Amino acid sequence: MSKIRQMAHGLYAGQVSFDFVGKTKLWYTISGIILAVTLGSLIFRGLNLGIEFRGGAEFQVPASTCSVEQARTTTGDTVGGSAIVTQLGDGSLRIQTEAVSNEEGLALTKALGQECGVAANDIKIQVVGPTWGAEVSKKAIQGLIVFLILVSIFLAIYFEWRMAAAALVALAHDLIITLGIYSILGFEVTPATAIGILTILGYSLYDTVVVFDKVKENTDGILGQSRITYAEAANLAINQTLVRSINTSIVALLPVAAILFVGAGLLGAGTLKDLALALFVGMAAGTYSSICVATPFLVQLKDREPEIQALERRVMARRRKIDHDAAAVPTGATADDSPGADAPVPSGAVSRTVTESGERVQPRRRTRSQRKT
Repeated sequence: MSKIRQMAHGLYAGQVSFDFVGKTKLWYTISGIILAVTLGSLIFRGLNLGIEFRGGAEFQVPASTCSVEQARTTTGDTVGGSAIVTQLGDGSLRIQTEAVSNEEGLALTKALGQECGVAANDIKIQVVGPTWGAEVSKKAIQGLIVFLILVSIFLAIYFEWRMAAAALVALAHDLIITLGIYSILGFEVTPATAIGILTILGYSLYDTVVVFDKVKENTDGILGQSRITYAEAANLAINQTLVRSINTSIVALLPVAAILFVGAGLLGAGTLKDLALALFVGMAAGTYSSICVATPFLVQLKDREPEIQALERRVMARRRKIDHDAAAVPTGATADDSPGADAPVPSGAVSRTVTESGERVQPRRRTRSQRKT
């Protein structure tokens, strides 16, 4: 633990630094590959929308000796079309079909009851019309748009429009990756998924705001000096908040991972995985994007400003001058080798030497014989 604390202190103090901003091309390449895969899946495979969004009927058969294949065959023979049959953790079956009439619904419950050996009255039916499903989709999209607009206004007022743009790029990055993972894995998109996506967008925004707040602090008045560039100050902010971001992400991901892999995976609580997958993927992507996407993109936007470009030229010129002055001092030279070091000290004067770091060296006084002459 002491080494971790030392490393955290070193990151905050700038003694230890990882060049996140300098490796922008690497981060963009990684994000580009992931986005290409997820976008391709969204375009060519699409999302597995639940009946809440596309409309349809759901039949839940209590635990029985009926297999998934038997239930699927019985459903197809009775109402036609393809059915989605899922076995839940308690042994019951969930069967989702296209919209059916009342007569078709009654006929299917009777056929499933005979095939699975349960009473038809014990089979639960949920019917969702296509109009209601379209309304749910519309409201979900409206909620997302309102969220993004409010976020943009807040960030533009509190920070600046460039930070707002960088934060929105990171949010879009996280949203596409999360939805793409749903498409690749074939997980069903339900209202719980929409809630999870809105939650992880808020989490991603929080992580980005933490980094941007430190960037704002480090770059306050940066144009009035010539020691550090904007990119270096932003990179320092990432390092100063790195340990906090990692700790926050681990603490948040552990319970979500327990829900996803233990609750939904081992215990079969299928209703939890719709929410848990969005939270798990979104939180991980949000931590990555706030460090490797949002801040590097912000630096790219700032580097286009004439003032920031002039600052970088001043910093580079100052560093070249320092390197030139250091190279001009002969190797192995000491303070006594400098011109005038052996010159007589004027009567009554005290020689004082100041080091580069600002520390004053003990003054050299005249000897007693010198003072008598």
